[in-house]
Amino acid sequence: MHGKRYIKIHFAVDVKTKEVLAMEVTTDDVHDSEAALIKDASKLRRISKAVMDGAYDNSKAYKLLRGMGVKPVIKPKRNARDDRGPPERRRMVKLIRRMGNEGWAGMMGYSRRWAVETAFSTFKRVFGDYYMAKELTNIAKELTIKAYIYNTIINL
Repeated sequence: MHGKRYIKIHFAVDVKTKEVLAMEVTTDDVHDSEAALIKDASKLRRISKAVMDGAYDNSKAYKLLRGMGVKPVIKPKRNARDDRGPPERRRMVKLIRRMGNEGWAGMMGYSRRWAVETAFSTFKRVFGDYYMAKELTNIAKELTIKAYIYNTIINL
C-alpha cells in the first residue's frame, strides 16, 4: 500500500434526536455498506425503521434488517430491477417507478435522511476534519469521545 490512507467515519443517527447512536471508524478502503451500525444502534434504542442511502442497497443489508424486524427504507440504485433481490427491495423499486423518487421519498420517510447529513455536518463543523491520534485504534477512541461530546452538546 502506497500513499496516505484516509479515515472514514460511519454514523448511525437517531433522526428524531439527531444523536449519534453508533459510530465506526475505518480506512477509506472499507465500503460504507460494510459498516453495519444498526446492530450497535439497536442496543441503545428500539429501531423500527432504518433510513439508509444507496450504499446499503444490497441483499446483505436487507437480510440483516429483516432478521432484526426493522423496516428498510433504502434507496435502490437507479438501474434496479423489480424481479430480483429481497422482496422489500422489489417493493421499493416498484413504488419508485409508480410514484417517482420524490413521491416515494415522502411516503417512506426517506427525506428524513437530512437529519443524518445534518448531524455529520455539525460534527465536522464543531470538531473539524482532523484528529490528533496516529494509530487507527486511537483515532477511533478520539472520535468516539468527540461523538460523546457532540451528543452532550445537542442535548443541552
